[in-house]
Amino acid sequence: MVKVEIVEEKDHSASPYASDSDSRTSSSVSLSSIDSDVSVDETFLDRIAALKDIVPPTTRHNISTAVSKTANFVKRGSKLVGNIVWVVTTSALLVGLPLALVVEDEAKYAQQEREMLEQQQGAQQMMSPYSQPAELQGQPKALVPPGM
Repeated sequence: MVKVEIVEEKDHSASPYASDSDSRTSSSVSLSSIDSDVSVDETFLDRIAALKDIVPPTTRHNISTAVSKTANFVKRGSKLVGNIVWVVTTSALLVGLPLALVVEDEAKYAQQEREMLEQQQGAQQMMSPYSQPAELQGQPKALVPPGM
């Protein structure tokens, strides 16, 4: 069995809360009379590191495991996305670029053929008014079947 004892302090000057009229029910001690034990050189990270002692080891282990699993998941996911982007980009360059160049060349050849046909038609129109009689130049040509 545990025995609980109340220990009275003999030296009141060592306590930061002590005053001349110290009693158990007195709450007249102001906060300005208490000296701060906080170091001026303490940083925010030092304070966060000190919280480690508050959290139980099992909870710290669970948090560490969860953070580690999440980091692994993000790392593997980003590697997978990177590989997919690499495959799509290289495929587009190896297949799509030559295909686009061939389609562009075909369009260029088709445009050149159209221009040549227009030039031939223009040359025929230039020559045709001089070969027809003067009375037929402004009239449309009649279709006559061959052999007549």
